[in-house]
Amino acid sequence: MKSSSALNIGIAAVVFGLLAGCGQAGPLYLPKPPAKPATPVVPLPPLPPPPATPAAE
Repeated sequence: MKSSSALNIGIAAVVFGLLAGCGQAGPLYLPKPPAKPATPVVPLPPLPPPPATPAAE
């Protein structure tokens, strides 16, 4: 059975079309850089109690 030239051209077009996208790294395919870790919110240390005042006598 003979292959028609149209079939050969069609197969070649499909093969070249599939190979055309191989190895192309565009902006849509590049991974995003890792996000910076969020800085944890450090709670302030509790204030010391005010100095005791002598009781009014």
